[in-house]
Amino acid sequence: MAFPRDFRERPDARRGAALDRADQRVLASPKMGVLQERMTTSLTSVAHLSDQDLLSEVKVAAARERKATARIIALLSQLDARRLYLGEGCSSLFAYCTQVLRLSEHAAYGRIEAARLARRFPIVLDLLTDGSVTLTTLTLLAPHLTPVNHRQVLSDARHKSKREVEHLVARVRPQAAVPATVRKLPSQKAPEHSVPPAAVEQRVHTGAARALSPPAIRPAVVVPLAPEYYKVQFTVSRDTHDKLRRAQDLLRHSIPDGDPAAIFDRALTVLLSDLERAKLAATERPRSSRPTMIRSRHIPAPVRRAVWKRDGGQCAFVGTHGRCLERGFLEFHHLEPHAVGGPAVVENIALRCRAHNVYEAEAYFGERLPLLVREAPAPTYGMPNSVWTQLPACSLDHSAVRD
Repeated sequence: MAFPRDFRERPDARRGAALDRADQRVLASPKMGVLQERMTTSLTSVAHLSDQDLLSEVKVAAARERKATARIIALLSQLDARRLYLGEGCSSLFAYCTQVLRLSEHAAYGRIEAARLARRFPIVLDLLTDGSVTLTTLTLLAPHLTPVNHRQVLSDARHKSKREVEHLVARVRPQAAVPATVRKLPSQKAPEHSVPPAAVEQRVHTGAARALSPPAIRPAVVVPLAPEYYKVQFTVSRDTHDKLRRAQDLLRHSIPDGDPAAIFDRALTVLLSDLERAKLAATERPRSSRPTMIRSRHIPAPVRRAVWKRDGGQCAFVGTHGRCLERGFLEFHHLEPHAVGGPAVVENIALRCRAHNVYEAEAYFGERLPLLVREAPAPTYGMPNSVWTQLPACSLDHSAVRD
């Protein structure tokens, strides 16, 4: 059978155009209009809920979702055992999940791993239903569970974050330390043949020009290998690489092999000492501070040291379900706001993450008043003053963790 020349040479373009037209027909169909109307009605039905009712409803919905997830995993477990996906025209359970059930590849992978784990250890379905573990937890633990250890390991993993589960895996199945490596990433190769300007312009409009762009930098990796060892992997610039080589040369007497891990540890030790001195007024020889002026927002160094130690370097806001766990973007918060005369004393200062600092300011003054009184944010370490002073200001009562 003969095909038009352009059809043979550009099947993807023809297929893509056909799919676009199909999508447009679906969007214009009466069924899609009814679906959009139902979605709008659903959003309208929850917009009138009170704060308390909204919190209750979302918890009920989350519980139903967990129950539905456990149910589909149980069904997939039996479907996989009976290989019913073959009769449906799919070569694998993964293909069935993505093509027939319309799950994303990530969702299909997690549910298949959990389904096969549930066939070995049915207890995971109960743990999924009550929220004790997540699909991510099961995916991380699946290769390491045995008939001997599965109950203890699953018990230890209850209500743990992904990072905490990675530490648990490192304890259950420790790995050997990885060798230190420093290598140059391969450069992007230029196309061997010349491309006409018109073709380049067409590629820009069609998105094909992305192939000529430099490869994206992979995200940094911090993975526990054993209870006391981690694998750290990241990409640095040429300048940073040159600094590393220079540090290796200068440290040959104390670090003869130039181990990057040892240099990294020394550099972090110095950096942390500098940061704690600047932000927390940490010092081995504290001096008596001068009395603070009545209307001054300055928080004395002894107060900052005492508050940081008392709150353990963590947001001290306590909600209905416990204390906030945030340890980043911390700020010194006036319990009685500075704007109404709250003093900068240990009893009136507490650590808050930025979100809870704003939340408490809005709860005290209302949502609009904090926008009228603003304070410059904390400088980013290493950023010139001329840069950070131009950044957007924070809300009222933001005494950031800084000097």
